[in-house]
Amino acid sequence: MSKISNLNEFRKQKAKQARRTQAETNRRMHGRTNTERSRDALQKAKLETKANGARLEAAPALAEDPPKVVD
Repeated sequence: MSKISNLNEFRKQKAKQARRTQAETNRRMHGRTNTERSRDALQKAKLETKANGARLEAAPALAEDPPKVVD
């Protein structure tokens, strides 16, 4: 006699394997290490500092009370 198989179990195993494969693909495409993230943050901070030092005018201060509109 042949072995009786549960099709629901087979379907769930197949779906689980597909999720694992998709997760691995996402990790490879989008995942970054802590070293890469910290390096990028440091590079961004240096760039912002350099850009702020090259400004000709200071950034305008925000007004505490915005102008009121009268109907």
